[in-house]
Amino acid sequence: MSAAVVAVLGVAGCTAPEPDPKPVDPPWTSVWRDDFTGPAGARLSGQWRHDLGTCYPGCPAPRWGTGEIETMTDDPANVSLDGAGHLAITPRRVDGQWTSGRVETERADFQPPAGGVLRVEAALRLPDVSAADGAGYWPAFWMLGAPFRDGHTDWPGAGEIDVMESVNGRGTVVGAMHCGHLPDGPCREARGGLGSLERACGDCGRAFHVYAVELDESTSPAQVRWYLDGALFHRVTAAEVGEPAWSRATGHGFFVILNVAVGGAFPAALGGGPNAATAPGRSMLVDYVAVSARRPT
Repeated sequence: MSAAVVAVLGVAGCTAPEPDPKPVDPPWTSVWRDDFTGPAGARLSGQWRHDLGTCYPGCPAPRWGTGEIETMTDDPANVSLDGAGHLAITPRRVDGQWTSGRVETERADFQPPAGGVLRVEAALRLPDVSAADGAGYWPAFWMLGAPFRDGHTDWPGAGEIDVMESVNGRGTVVGAMHCGHLPDGPCREARGGLGSLERACGDCGRAFHVYAVELDESTSPAQVRWYLDGALFHRVTAAEVGEPAWSRATGHGFFVILNVAVGGAFPAALGGGPNAATAPGRSMLVDYVAVSARRPT
C-alpha cells in the first residue's frame, strides 16, 4: 500500500474514535425560594412562621433543648427585612436580657424526588463578631424532619440536618446530622452528632457565602453532602447510620430554620458565653434561601 493511500485512509477512515461525552447531570428544578425583598423593617412573608419564647409548645426540654438563654420574638428589632434584599436576624440585649429571632418555613415537605436529589441552600453573612466580642453567638441554618412538628418530641429520630452552624465568633463553620435516639445511637448524639470538622471561614461575618446541603437518594448508599461556596466539606452516608435510623431520619419532608441563638451547649463546648464583652446587635443577614430538586436520569 502506498504512502499516499495510507495517508488518505488515516485521515478519512482510520482516525481514533471520539470518546463518549461525559454524562450530563439532569438539571435542577426550583421547588421554593425567598429573596427577602421589601422595605426596611418589614415583616417576613407568609412563607415563614416565627418560633416564639424559649421552646416549642408542649416540648419536654426548655431553652429549645440546647440551654441557649435568649427569648425568641417576632419583634422587627429581632427579625425583619433590611430594605436591601436581606432578612436580618439580630440578637439584642436589653436590661441584661437577650432576645433574638428564629423562623422556619411553613412548608415541611421538602424532600428528594424518588431516586433523586434535594438541595437546600442560602447565601448568608454571619454576625460580624470575633472571639473577642462574639462569645455566645450561635447563628444557624438547618432543617428538621416534618414528623417533629407532630408534638415536637421525636428528636433526634425524625432527623436534623445542620447546613451551617458557627459559634463564639471563631471564624469557622460546621455541618452535622442528628438521628437515632438519646443518649446515644447511630448518629453519635453523646458526641454531638455526625458533625464535620470546623472549616475556616475568616470573612464569613463580613461577606456573603453560600451554604448548601444535598440529600442524595440517587447514589448507593444514599448520602447527605455539605458545601461551602460549592466546595464539598462533609459527607454522611446511609451505610454509616444504618437502617432503620436512616429511613426514619430522611424518609419524609423537612422544614428549614434560620436563627441566631445566644449561649447554649455548643458555645459552651467551645469556650462558653455570652460574657461581659459580648457585643449585642450583630445581625445575621440572609440574601436568599432556595430549595431545588433533581430527578434521576
